Amino acid sequence: MFRGIGRFSVNRPWLVIVLWLVATAALIALAPQLKPTNDQAEFLPSDYESVRAAQVQQDAFPQSRQPSAIGVFQRTDGGKLTEADKKEVGEIAAGLQDKKFAKITEVVADPGAVSPDGKISLVHVFASTKTAHDETLVDSVKKLRTEAAELLPDSGLKLGFTGASATALDSLEASDSTDAMVMMATLVLIIVLLLIIFRSPTIALMPVLIIGVVFMVTMGVIATASDLAGLEAPASISAILIVVLFGVGTDYTLFLLFRYREHLREGQEPKEALADAAGRVGETIASAAGVVIAAFLSLLLSSMGMLSSMGMSLAIAVAVTLIAALTLVPAVFSLLGTKAFWPSKAWRKQPKPGVTERVGNFAARKPALIAAVSGGLLVVMALGVLGFKAEYDTESSLPSNLESVQAMEELQSGFSAGQSDPTSVFVKSTDGSPLDKGRLSAYTTELAAVEGVDKVSPPQVNPKGDVAQYSVILDFRPAADEALDLVGGELRDTVHAKAPEGTEQYVGGSTAVLADVQTAVNRDYKLVFPVAAAAIMLILGLMLRSFIAPLYLMISVGLGFGGTLGATVWLFQDGTGGLLFMLPVIVYLFVVAIGTDYNILMVARLREEIQNGRQPQEAVRLAVVQSAPTISAAAIILAGTFGVLMLADNSMLKQMGFAVAFGILLSAFVMATLLVPAVTTLVGPAAWWPGNRRAAPAADAAPPVEEKDADPLVGARTP
Repeated sequence: MFRGIGRFSVNRPWLVIVLWLVATAALIALAPQLKPTNDQAEFLPSDYESVRAAQVQQDAFPQSRQPSAIGVFQRTDGGKLTEADKKEVGEIAAGLQDKKFAKITEVVADPGAVSPDGKISLVHVFASTKTAHDETLVDSVKKLRTEAAELLPDSGLKLGFTGASATALDSLEASDSTDAMVMMATLVLIIVLLLIIFRSPTIALMPVLIIGVVFMVTMGVIATASDLAGLEAPASISAILIVVLFGVGTDYTLFLLFRYREHLREGQEPKEALADAAGRVGETIASAAGVVIAAFLSLLLSSMGMLSSMGMSLAIAVAVTLIAALTLVPAVFSLLGTKAFWPSKAWRKQPKPGVTERVGNFAARKPALIAAVSGGLLVVMALGVLGFKAEYDTESSLPSNLESVQAMEELQSGFSAGQSDPTSVFVKSTDGSPLDKGRLSAYTTELAAVEGVDKVSPPQVNPKGDVAQYSVILDFRPAADEALDLVGGELRDTVHAKAPEGTEQYVGGSTAVLADVQTAVNRDYKLVFPVAAAAIMLILGLMLRSFIAPLYLMISVGLGFGGTLGATVWLFQDGTGGLLFMLPVIVYLFVVAIGTDYNILMVARLREEIQNGRQPQEAVRLAVVQSAPTISAAAIILAGTFGVLMLADNSMLKQMGFAVAFGILLSAFVMATLLVPAVTTLVGPAAWWPGNRRAAPAADAAPPVEEKDADPLVGARTP
């Protein structure tokens, strides 16, 4: 099948290219806009308590008011606010109220919202929508900031806006700048590395142009699929998609180009060499992509919409990249022919023995030593996983220079840490009868007695009298670990245990949402990891026609996962904060799935050499010699594209960038190049059971080259 696809693309290049351009234009014109969100509540299923609490609030208190943004006023000299200052705060709030911003219903200076030390006064911004991430509301908050700045001169006051909508605004603007930076850095990195590897400007630029087309198609397909499935993408998806598409797309292009150049060096005509290369690596690329797609699709089993949406988006991205690698890439290089390598002449001659030859010989002669050292190194690094601590405060990852972050720090310096976002407790009569007001008052005392609760507001009862709402202010930041433990533990237990008889109770608010997210993530880890591993094992087994090889391949990538996460813990985690709560699943999927690409490339070549009749040691030597340059180049580029995320201001993107980049390098240079060939040599013919069919010994089979025969100066000079 893959030979047929390759020959069709090589022999009818213009038809293939035109079809891709038409599809690109159609998707750009017709696909809906992708609307990412940072609201964690939108990703939880409806059976979680925090989600049900939000529904109770909507039904019983449709007019309840929770500020979408909070203005934090202080004197510029840091002193206490005077009566004149407080009056000025009220006048500024009134002036902003008169401006009439879309979806902002009220801007109110609360006389009681002055910090105990008298240095901070708050202005509450209320909206007509309860969706803090509403696009129109966020835009209005941006205009509100601008207008407020014009009212401040000569007042002696300074003002910063924080709260959900202000944070959403800063997060969105930071994400936009990050996407642009990641895109530019990724493009420059890929072009420079391809230029170094092939010394050809055409090959340096052409994959970038091809993947640019693939990126536009992918975004259109993802937007359409998200719209049809009713899923929203996390705000960070654009940056992740950029590095996945350009990284994986460049990888698959390199798989083809290295094999194409190998056939040219053997004397084949360009079109024949390209078609043959497309046919031979087509199965490898399809298997590699299949592993990644299966791993990403396993996220659809997640109870969290955020992970489900990310999984679907990334699976679509890799699927589109696979189709392009099998069709568009061969078509484009069919038109270019050997001119693609200009001005380099290296494609005409075999490279001299170098580092890869020495590594191949070493892997064939000392497999036990290599397996012990590389496996031991991975185990030692994996010990760091034992100290992993999940961080659910995504806002803490935002750059510290953002207005919402600075205003929140100032607010928390004067008020209880939970003042900005109280937890809501709802008590609802089970039979619809009015609630006992005396019992509700006693319940207030029960809630206030919980350790970690600063204060509890008197109950607000709905007009019907069957639902009461309490506002609970905590001693901790809303997204702090202590707040999540309290709300998901003792506070929630007290709410249910001490409630009036004949009622049902719900704990809601952003802290409750994060506590439920924590529960959902822990549940998802237990389900997604095994399903992804089983899917990868199945694909490896089908590709290799083997039961044994997939077993030790999965053990190796499991060690790679542990080593990667452990190293990230040691480097990024300190005593005060943890790591992105999604980091284990991201590392698992990217390192286990994408890193398996290199294992597949190596093992596929090993199987090919075995089927050609070579002895296991010679097959290992040749497989390493032929595949290591491809794996090295592809891994450096892919790791580099993920490493670009470390340039972002967002600390969680930094963690993700390092972890995935490090894991890919570990997969390529330790697992695929050393550990897997060594273990394959030790296992011998049994590695291919039950499909280990071998041809007669190859005529050109030779014993491993002694290390003294290798030229140490050539190294990785693969072009």
